[in-house]
This record gives sequence, C-alpha cells and structure tokens, in this order.
Amino acid sequence: QVQLVESGGGLVQPGGSLRLSCVASGTIFRINAMHWYRQTPGKQREWVAVITRSGGTNYVDSVKGRFTISRDNVKNTVYLQMSSLRPEDTAVYYCSIYTDYDQYWGQGTQVTVSS
Repeated sequence: QVQLVESGGGLVQPGGSLRLSCVASGTIFRINAMHWYRQTPGKQREWVAVITRSGGTNYVDSVKGRFTISRDNVKNTVYLQMSSLRPEDTAVYYCSIYTDYDQYWGQGTQVTVSS
C-alpha cells in the first residue's frame, strides 16, 4: 500500500510564496514521474507540473517562471515552490506519483491566494 501526504498549503496574499511538500510512504520499489495537479470547485483537475526520476521538469504555461518542482529521491518527496502567487492559483493541490505498476494520489492541500 502506498500513501501520499501533502502539506504546506494555506492562505497567502497575492505576490506571496508557498512551498508544498508531498511524501510517499509504503511499499515502493521505485518512483518514476512525480506530478502536481490542482482543482477548483466545478472545474476539471488541471495538471500543473511534472518531474521525472532523472530531474527533467515541465510546467503548465500559466505557472512557468513562478513555480518550481523538485524532488528528493531518498526521502520519496516531491516539492512545489510557488512564488508570485495570484488569486487564480487558488485551488486544492494534489500530488501524484507513477511507480512501475500504478499511479497514486494524495488527499490534497488547499492553497488560497487572497488579500
């Protein structure tokens, strides 16, 4: 059984920063790609960023230059450093990982950008 636990969400003013973390635990042989998604009420879940096992990254256009995804393969952890936050970044943020056999999701962490 694999579990993902996100943390680091909260309320921040526009222009501020937050760092999300997601720790994977359980029986994990190898984690391949690690992703961040986000979702607002009434909308489909949106892919935000990915980091491969070798460190390659990609981002949705709306966060390029503001968000940075990173990972620690020893700690089975993925991070999302978010800067220059905007009200439209408000959402529940989810991490997701791919192992050799399956995809797993975290429970989500709320990020609210508001003055």
